[in-house]
Amino acid sequence: MPIRIFWQGSEPVMHKRLTVCIPAYNRANRLVELLDSIVAQDYTEYEILICEDNSPERREIAQIVREYQARYPDLIRYYENERNLGYDGQIRNLVNKAEGDYCFFMGNDDLMAPRALATVGDAVDKYENIGVVLRTYASFDEDPEKPKQVFRYFEQELFFPGGRSTIITFFRRSVVISGLVLHTLMARKFTTDKFDGTLLYQLYLSANILVSMNGVSLPRILALYREGGTPDFGNSESEKGKFVPRMQTPESSVHFMKGMLDIARHVEKSRKIRVFKAILKDIGNYSYPILAIQAGRSLPVYLHYAYKLSRLGLYRSGMFFLYFFLILILRPARIERLIVFIKSILGHTPKIGNLYSGRQN
Repeated sequence: MPIRIFWQGSEPVMHKRLTVCIPAYNRANRLVELLDSIVAQDYTEYEILICEDNSPERREIAQIVREYQARYPDLIRYYENERNLGYDGQIRNLVNKAEGDYCFFMGNDDLMAPRALATVGDAVDKYENIGVVLRTYASFDEDPEKPKQVFRYFEQELFFPGGRSTIITFFRRSVVISGLVLHTLMARKFTTDKFDGTLLYQLYLSANILVSMNGVSLPRILALYREGGTPDFGNSESEKGKFVPRMQTPESSVHFMKGMLDIARHVEKSRKIRVFKAILKDIGNYSYPILAIQAGRSLPVYLHYAYKLSRLGLYRSGMFFLYFFLILILRPARIERLIVFIKSILGHTPKIGNLYSGRQN
């Protein structure tokens, strides 16, 4: 495992190396902002790994990368896929090519927050056997200085010993890829294409890693998530027929949720650890975004969409029905303002249900 040793006085200080993993597909116009946010970090032990997935903007992406490679020699490794691997294949591809101890993932149109790498580096040095870092992130439209909402799951830095309870807590909260950190060698151990086409390979990796390794949740914002971007899924063979490029259809949203539950079932069966029912309950408790994403459809389409979600098992959650009726009565804009207000008062996402919250070390 590559560890760099520095000397401060008479005592050696060891820092683990991080690989910033960027799956690149189109959005060349956002890459400069992302790379600028990374090279401005105050942590030295990292590399940037970019894998371009045979997109129409390959030439533009390659040109930008060449310019940064010239300015920052030996910092950026760049690969171009011969065929389109899709989202899940790209995550696997990046893990397999990473040279750092940990993979720090970033969406190709998002931004890395100041001191993000140093915060993660300090955490994985501080705690033993860390396999997954659960990040805090903020969403924004066009101005990252004006965040819309902060997604902070716990107010304090918390240690989560590996096992069932930690898997359940981390599972749904690992969906957004930006800022998520996974142990590189352990992630490679569970390589599979079984869940290609779900857009959720990171959940499969996170759950399997946490069976035997520990997790840590960090309250500092690590990533800035850009809202309003056009989804670019459905181009690879594994995604065709499941997702539609530049659209979020009710069918694709149902498929996404089914994939999440299929992964939970697989982990329970293959690792012989009872997590499925508790994960399903947790998803239901926080199912507002799942319902809201299709709330702009006509009433018959929205009702049919909610019915399909309930058939997946979400009907077992009283919160699912509460969100369903609130959306019909208040509409999402009002509900989201209320959610932001509650978070601002608490300083973190409200705890719903019997959620394991780790421990302070």
